[in-house]
Amino acid sequence: MNALPQTPAPDTAAWRARDLAVLWHPCTQMHDHAERVPLIPIARGEGAWLIDHAGRRYLDAISSWWTNLFGHANPRIAAAVKDQLDRLEHVIFAGFSHEPGIRLAEELLRVAPPGLARVFYADNGSSAIEVALKMSFHYWRNVGRAGKTRFVALTGSYHGETLGALGVTDVPLYRATYAPLLLSPILVRSPDCYERAPGVSWREHSLARLADMRAALERHAHEVCAVIVEPLVQCAGGMRMYDAAYLTGLRALCDEFGVHLIADEIAVGFGRTGTLFACEQAAITPDFLCLSKGLTGGFLPLSAVLTTAAVYDAFYAEYASGKAFLHSHSYTGNPLACRAALETLAIFRDEPVLARNRELAAQLAARLAPLAAHPHVAEVRQTGLIAAIELVRERTPRTPFPAAERRGLRAYLYALAHGVLLRPLGDVIYCMPPYVIRRDEIDRMVDVAAAAIDHAVA
Repeated sequence: MNALPQTPAPDTAAWRARDLAVLWHPCTQMHDHAERVPLIPIARGEGAWLIDHAGRRYLDAISSWWTNLFGHANPRIAAAVKDQLDRLEHVIFAGFSHEPGIRLAEELLRVAPPGLARVFYADNGSSAIEVALKMSFHYWRNVGRAGKTRFVALTGSYHGETLGALGVTDVPLYRATYAPLLLSPILVRSPDCYERAPGVSWREHSLARLADMRAALERHAHEVCAVIVEPLVQCAGGMRMYDAAYLTGLRALCDEFGVHLIADEIAVGFGRTGTLFACEQAAITPDFLCLSKGLTGGFLPLSAVLTTAAVYDAFYAEYASGKAFLHSHSYTGNPLACRAALETLAIFRDEPVLARNRELAAQLAARLAPLAAHPHVAEVRQTGLIAAIELVRERTPRTPFPAAERRGLRAYLYALAHGVLLRPLGDVIYCMPPYVIRRDEIDRMVDVAAAAIDHAVA
């Protein structure tokens, strides 16, 4: 496996050396970067592109970990943040408030699925999941159901890497090491349509999997606080996808058995799946809606948990009752982040973003379609502007490559050398580009991805 072929410019080499002397990067084996996978210090961003110190350009095909919606250095969002810098950078959100935080909550409730009534801010996606889990547990305690202490999650689910979020995650790569520290969720088989039998539609397969959820709730509803799911796409678990009919049925089951539904839309919210929120495609409202990533257009850390009046009312009492939700983060409701989020939502309001996304998604689907016949591709799947290509050693049966061969890493290195940032999930090559990507840039992204796949499986 070869490292990137180009000779780094002096500035790039210097920044790389300084980085390796002091930093520890996330989700990374640092030995890789020190030995064979050179870090790429980025000097600036421009639309769908990242530019390093040597002027080399990389098409950001993964929206910088799924956060960037409207391009790097987007002038509208940048101007809003600059304006806010001169007004108020931060203030404690306990006992104090501010205009951006209030306006953002109002706007989120306006565009969210109907029935959500309150907004609780946090700093990042994992923190939002922590809030929702604790809030659900605490709700049941406040209403006299203290026996409800467990959570139901889907196999293959990913909800974050803080201990509570990791406790309802089912990806061994992240969970296995810390298992002694974690919650033990009730795992229910995912409706993942990659597992459907030949001739079975996404809808049929997804609906059939509701039987597993019903069986779990029949046995455990008395001890369950909530079911937590990633609507439509299980992202970090390998971009596994399923039909919206599952969500419709799941909402009905949660109502029938008296448990909460937590929708983790941290990755899929804000237009990724073709609608502003994935839950819209099932016409459901969760009890908790967790948002982050694209919330600020990729500018600043912020997350939000939207919940119902019923949940809020269960905490509303005299302080001496002990029912207060005493959860806080130092930067809760940061005004700069709230202004970035407000401008992000304004772009959705002012421009035909979702219509344009559907056009881009159609082009992406058409360009990816030929890969379905590739001898080492088991499936090409897509939901909105999320597309994934599953690499296998053999198509029939679907035999994966040995994990130690790191075929996805080969594709990553090839794509970087050809100016495209892909970051595969194991041997799943995926695209989740910014919404400002042009048609010719989609063509380039797919062409490089296809060549990277050929290189990876050779």
